[in-house]
Amino acid sequence: MVELAGIIILGILAQWVAWRLKIPAILPLILIGLLVGPVASEFINPDGKKWIEPIWNGEEGLFPGESLFYFVSLAISIILFEGGLTLRKNEIKNVGPVITKLITVGTITTFFAAAIAAYYLFGLSWEISFLFSALIIVTGPTVITPILRNIPLKKDVSAVLKWEGILIDPIGALVAVLVFEFISVDAGGEFTKTALIEFGKIVLFGFTFGFTFAHALNFIINKKWVPHYLLNVFALASVLGVFVLSDSFAHESGLLSVVVMGMVLGNSKSPYLKELLYFKESLSVLLISILFILLAANINMEDLYLIYNWNTAILFAIVVFVIRPLGVFLSTLGSGLKLNEKLFISWVGPRGIVAAGIASLFGLKLAKEGVPGAEYITPLVFVIVLGTVLLNATTARLFAKVSGVFLTKSEGILIVGASKVSRLIGHYLEEHNRHVVLIDSNQNNIKKAEELGLEAINSNIYSDNLLDNIELNDVGYLMALTPSTDINKFAITKFGEQFGENGSFRLVTREEMKDANKNPKEGLFSHTDDFNSLMAVTSKFPSIQEIDLESKEHYDSLIDITDKDKDIIPLFIKNDKKEFIIISSFNHENKIKKGYQLVYLGKPFDVEKVEANR
Repeated sequence: MVELAGIIILGILAQWVAWRLKIPAILPLILIGLLVGPVASEFINPDGKKWIEPIWNGEEGLFPGESLFYFVSLAISIILFEGGLTLRKNEIKNVGPVITKLITVGTITTFFAAAIAAYYLFGLSWEISFLFSALIIVTGPTVITPILRNIPLKKDVSAVLKWEGILIDPIGALVAVLVFEFISVDAGGEFTKTALIEFGKIVLFGFTFGFTFAHALNFIINKKWVPHYLLNVFALASVLGVFVLSDSFAHESGLLSVVVMGMVLGNSKSPYLKELLYFKESLSVLLISILFILLAANINMEDLYLIYNWNTAILFAIVVFVIRPLGVFLSTLGSGLKLNEKLFISWVGPRGIVAAGIASLFGLKLAKEGVPGAEYITPLVFVIVLGTVLLNATTARLFAKVSGVFLTKSEGILIVGASKVSRLIGHYLEEHNRHVVLIDSNQNNIKKAEELGLEAINSNIYSDNLLDNIELNDVGYLMALTPSTDINKFAITKFGEQFGENGSFRLVTREEMKDANKNPKEGLFSHTDDFNSLMAVTSKFPSIQEIDLESKEHYDSLIDITDKDKDIIPLFIKNDKKEFIIISSFNHENKIKKGYQLVYLGKPFDVEKVEANR
């Protein structure tokens, strides 16, 4: 009982430590597992026992007999299902040529090159070598995101790494499952007609069960045949049921079924998909925490001594310094990425949770079946996972600076609220080469923003998910443009530090408009205009104008006119370097020179009136 409770407590503690240190959770999880397992048995306990002893093939320990094997199988099935849910057809379609090539050309490069390296360095069979290479294809968002979260990068670089991790997660898992199943049906290594037929059955049942039950579950959910409070646990039971049922028809087809099931369900139009995904993510965190402490603890010192040689170091170096860069450079041929950006993408390639988890599962299975070389799978993959995560977590920021992809100043703009006026302003800024992101909980507003070609996020401002979005690393300005005063103030308070390093602004309130002495320092545009004023002007004059400035006096005279004319609202000052300065309602002491422009919303200035006012 103490050991079971200890695993959960240590697992959640590792997750908390990872959050505080902003590192991938897999790193402290594996280190804790090694500490309470092989390290404790070899160097701490005089009797040679582990503090946590999983033992799956004996009759002692937390999981006697084959119970650890069953637990790992079920846990991996849930994790792979959750990974499948994140894969969208439209993401593959729209992510761009570079990311598409990374998950195709890059995957093929890693698959063959790593297999060749493992074959010649360790003398493994081709089947085991290809299984190893399939397992290290996966990077995964759970390891990429914490590393890049606090590194301000150009949007394109962050996007490539983020979407590669998301898309390659289920794809890499699928490749690994297919390779393993092919080995399983012909464990002796001799290619036969029977083995090919068995492999075909696995693929057939895996895809058939996954596709069929995904549609069945979606139908049941949409028809509301399951009460809302049972929705998540019903989906969980369905996933486990499909895994076991598929396995009973074709041995080892269960993992393939749940990956396919997740992919199909993730591309459905179910209104409950986001809720299912949140639940599966929470469950995955718990399972991953337990799983990796158990799997690391289950490794014996004999397994580590097995790979304690220079060949392991050479294999690691080949994976990091040869195979990853080769895959990246082949995938980025003819792209608009610069050499330094390609080098950084080549450097950041940590292997993820799916690789380590499936490696342990497959290693256990194949070792039990007596497949030669199977004992190398788990320790070799763990070395690649632990080594790449540790290397990238400690050097990514430094390498970004050395390679010149580190942004010294964040010029991106985050606009909270995607109303008509936000879309108009965002579209203008985007056309003038500024990275603009709109966020809104209204799906209709998001859709209209995307139709204009704007980057828009459908999210609740009170959610923490926004803080994890690595594509916002180049954002340095925050503008809260919603009709809700509470939301605007909350956005400044919660996100100002992370996304407003160059300035955080919000619209003034009705009460603040009545008294100039209450003009807030973060006031946006004008002290006499709130959201209703902006929407009214946008309805009458839905355009953004520019006027050349001659001097500071000229600028002041224009501002005086905007204070009196409700159909003109000042927005930005564009300097002679085409940089935008957000106008604050609190501060009118902006430096103005000839060649600057005033950017404003509304009707064009009356030139005669401007001259008369000077």
